[in-house]
Amino acid sequence: MNADEGPAAPAAHRLARRVMAHPWWAFALCHLWLITLNLIGPTSALGDVTGIYRTWMQDGMAGRGWVGIDVPWVYPILSAVPMLISLLGGTVFFGTVWLALITLLDAAAFALLLRIRRGRGMAPAAWWLGFLVALGPISLGRIDAVTVPLALAGLLVLATRPALASALLTIGAWVKVWPAALVLTAVIARRGIARARVLVAASVTTAVVVAGSLALGSGANVLGFVGQQTGRGLQVESTAALYQLWRIVAGDDRYRVYLDERIITFQVAGPGVVAVADLLTPIMVGAVLIVTLLGIRAHHRGASPAALMGPLSLALVAALIVTNKVGSPQYVSWFAVPIIVMLVHDRHSSGTALAARLGLVVAALTQLIYPYAYSMLLDAVPVLVGVATVRDLGEIALLGVAVMQLARLRGTATDGPARVRAGRATRAGRSGRGTGATRPHGLPGAPAAPTPAGAGAGAAAAAAAHELSPWAGPADQEAGTA
Repeated sequence: MNADEGPAAPAAHRLARRVMAHPWWAFALCHLWLITLNLIGPTSALGDVTGIYRTWMQDGMAGRGWVGIDVPWVYPILSAVPMLISLLGGTVFFGTVWLALITLLDAAAFALLLRIRRGRGMAPAAWWLGFLVALGPISLGRIDAVTVPLALAGLLVLATRPALASALLTIGAWVKVWPAALVLTAVIARRGIARARVLVAASVTTAVVVAGSLALGSGANVLGFVGQQTGRGLQVESTAALYQLWRIVAGDDRYRVYLDERIITFQVAGPGVVAVADLLTPIMVGAVLIVTLLGIRAHHRGASPAALMGPLSLALVAALIVTNKVGSPQYVSWFAVPIIVMLVHDRHSSGTALAARLGLVVAALTQLIYPYAYSMLLDAVPVLVGVATVRDLGEIALLGVAVMQLARLRGTATDGPARVRAGRATRAGRSGRGTGATRPHGLPGAPAAPTPAGAGAGAAAAAAAHELSPWAGPADQEAGTA
C-alpha cells in the first residue's frame, strides 16, 4: 500500500490529485473566490472588519482610547496588530488590506504544508482549500483568520522545532485565546527536552507580550478579555441555544432573540438562559480537563506524538466549541487545524476520514447559516433552526470521533518509547550481524545470544521507522529510553 492508498482513499484522493496538480493555482483561485465574496458578494461577511475593527483602530488614532490599553477589550492585545496593519489602507481600503494580509498568512502556512508533504500526496492541502471554500467568506473575514495559519504552522513544525512551534501557538493565543489548547496539546504530546522547550518558549513569549502591554500602559486591561468573555450571555449560534430556538419555533413567547448592543451580538433570552450561560464556563473547564486526562493517559500508554497530536487537538478544539456560550460561525474555522494535522500524520485511519468529512459538512452548513440565511435564524425560521441543529450535531460528532480515537490510543512497536527501544535493539543486533547473534551489552567477551528467526526483518523495519521519523529525535525521548 503506498502513501496515497487506504480505506479513506478513492473519491477524496482522486479529487485531490486533480485539484492539486498545480497547488498554487488552486490556492490562488480559492482565495480569489473568497476575497470576491467578501468585497462584492451579496453578503456582509466582512462587516466586522470594515465596521467594528476599523472603528476601534480609528478611535485609537484619534485619541479616543485604545482597546486593550485604555479600555478593556473582548480580544487579547495582539489582536490589534493585524487591525493596525490594515489601517495602512485607510478608511477606504481597510478591508482590502485585511484580506491581503490573511491571504499572505495562509500562503505561508500552505507553503509549509506543501513542503512537509512533498512526495507524499496533496490530500491535506486539498482538504484545507476545500474547507475554506465550504466555510465561505467568514473564513477570511474575522480575527480568527489570523490565528488559523499561525496555529497550523505551529503544529506542523512541532516535530522538529518545538520552541518555534510553541512561540507561534502562544502568539496565536494572544490574538484569539483558542490556540492555547494547542499549546496544551504540545505539552502533552512531546517528551523530555522537547516538552521543556515548549514550556519555556510559551512562558517567554507570554512574558514579552504582557511586558509590552504593561509598558504601553494597559495595567489590568491586558487580561480584560477574560472578564469580557465570561460575562457574555447565550449567543444565538451556540449549541446551548438550540433549546431556546426550538421553543421559539414552538410558539413559546417567553423566549426571544435580541441584540446585545454592548458587544454587538445576537443572544437568546428567556427562563433559565442566564443559569445555562453561567453553567457553560465550568462545563467547558470540565470537558477540557477530561480530554486532557485522556491525552495524558494515551501518552503514558506509549502513543507516539504523531498519533496523539491530531486526536488530542481535535478533541480540545471541539470541546471549546461545543461547550461555548458564543458559538460564532468563525469558530468553525478552528477545526481546520487539527483535521489537517490528522490528515498529515494519520490519514489512513477511519477516524481521520470521518473527521475530514464531518469537517466539510459542518463548514458548508455554517456558510449556509452565515452569512446567507442569518436573518432567518434570528427569526427562528424552522428550516434554519433545523440546519443549525444538524450543524451542531456534526460538531458534537467531531468531539465524539476525537475522544474515541484518544481512548483507543496506545503504543506499538513503532510508537514512542517502544519505537526507541526497538531501534536500540536493532542497532545492537546489527553490531553482531556477522555472527548472526547479539552480544550482551557491556560484556565484550561474553557468549552471544541467538537471534530468533525472522526477528531481524521486523526489527529492521522498526528501526527504519525510528530513524526516519522526525518525532524520534533525542529531544523527544524520555529519560531511560535513549
